[in-house]
Amino acid sequence: MTTMPTPPRTQLFVAGQFTEGTSGRTADVVSPVTGARIATLPVPSVADLDVAIARAHDAQAQWRRVGVWQRAEICHRIGAALEKRIDELARLQTLEQGKPLAESVADITEAAKLFHLHAEDAVRLNGETLRSNDPRKRLFTFHEPMGVWAIITPWNFPLLMFAEFVAPGLATGNAHIVKPPTHTSLTVLAAMDCLIEAGVPDGLVSVLPGEGDFGATLVAHEGIDAIGFIGSSATGAQIQKTAGFKPTLMECSGNGPVVVLEDANIERAARAAVDGAFFCAGQVCCATERVIVHRSIHDAFVTAALRYADDTVRIGDPFDATVNLGPLNNEGVAAKMDRHLAEARQRGFDILRGGSRAEGHPTPLYYSFTVVDGVAEDSLLSREESFGPVLPILTGSDDDDLLRIANDDALGLQSAVFTENITKAYRFIEELHTGQVIVNDSNGWWDINMPFGGAGGKATGWGRIGGSYTLHDMTNVRTGVIHLGE
Repeated sequence: MTTMPTPPRTQLFVAGQFTEGTSGRTADVVSPVTGARIATLPVPSVADLDVAIARAHDAQAQWRRVGVWQRAEICHRIGAALEKRIDELARLQTLEQGKPLAESVADITEAAKLFHLHAEDAVRLNGETLRSNDPRKRLFTFHEPMGVWAIITPWNFPLLMFAEFVAPGLATGNAHIVKPPTHTSLTVLAAMDCLIEAGVPDGLVSVLPGEGDFGATLVAHEGIDAIGFIGSSATGAQIQKTAGFKPTLMECSGNGPVVVLEDANIERAARAAVDGAFFCAGQVCCATERVIVHRSIHDAFVTAALRYADDTVRIGDPFDATVNLGPLNNEGVAAKMDRHLAEARQRGFDILRGGSRAEGHPTPLYYSFTVVDGVAEDSLLSREESFGPVLPILTGSDDDDLLRIANDDALGLQSAVFTENITKAYRFIEELHTGQVIVNDSNGWWDINMPFGGAGGKATGWGRIGGSYTLHDMTNVRTGVIHLGE
């Protein structure tokens, strides 16, 4: 079940062409599902990057002058080409990333939709005519592309997060140098055939898989005009130091609190919290990282969560349709889970389910779904983004206490609150310090048309990914002033 439908692309994609590059070095791609090597890729060199950026500037100078309806049409073609290859791309993504096949199918489907969505957004990206204090002046605004973007994507949603930047970027006239992680770059490279089929001009998109050192070189390159990043807050901070005055669009770590108030629908809250904790093996920036439950309903919530988890979560081969929890993607994430749970044991927290790597699987990256109760506010499970299939449960005494615990965190991406009281719902929407607050649904709920990003003042980034908001963040607003004469 874990074989690829077709051989993967195993070259760099530079200025519309697949190439072996110039470094002479290679890196293996090993599947977390099977432990087998599934591809060997060239390691890009600085010379490869120089060529990609030079060609990107040439191509973008022409692309920005192409009419918006033509750019939109090409984006629609990309979406249609992706739709024809959903099954193939989904199987490839599951093999290199590890998530269940149904999740990969959903990812590729949403990636295709993003190209359609942003094609429509671009033709409606209008400026304004403004009133001037001087009756002899006419003021107007318009949007222009920023130029050549460095796009650094993570390994948890390889093609979807590529599309989150490249779809709005192409639609608004930009060019892109994309650096996915080497070990999850096969799906993105395969998708380049869809861009070629759609008629994307050579140079507008290059894909150079690499690691952190190559990402730093990309960000610092004088030919880069702007930077888009999705990943950890630690890496985001380093990128920002290097970026200087280059515009950045940053979506970083989350530690999403799920707050369950005294009047909540307990069964609904428990199901949503569990779903948000094991989806994509918990490797999601808006996963259920902390559940903060009102003391009066704590026992009922725990009982409901355990019952639902026991009935629902199935770990195993992600190509098996009955499985919904595949392996973690890499050893770094698994080791972090080990560290967090070692502290939980040392401090005497109640590990009610799981708590260790699952035995009997092809690789050591399969981790049992874990439920931990009695978690302290100052613990690693509460303070750090675990990024694994774990449900940490904390308790608060009243609404003020629940809100305090939820906000006592350096991160502020997305949160959820469960209540049957509309007044309380509005209070928590306004007072939870996260970019998005979901009422009565999973903390992991997301829609391609919603603006997604961090709260101000938190180490979660800035700008918004989703809907027309991304087009605003990937363009400059220009102002024209016309003097009508004396």
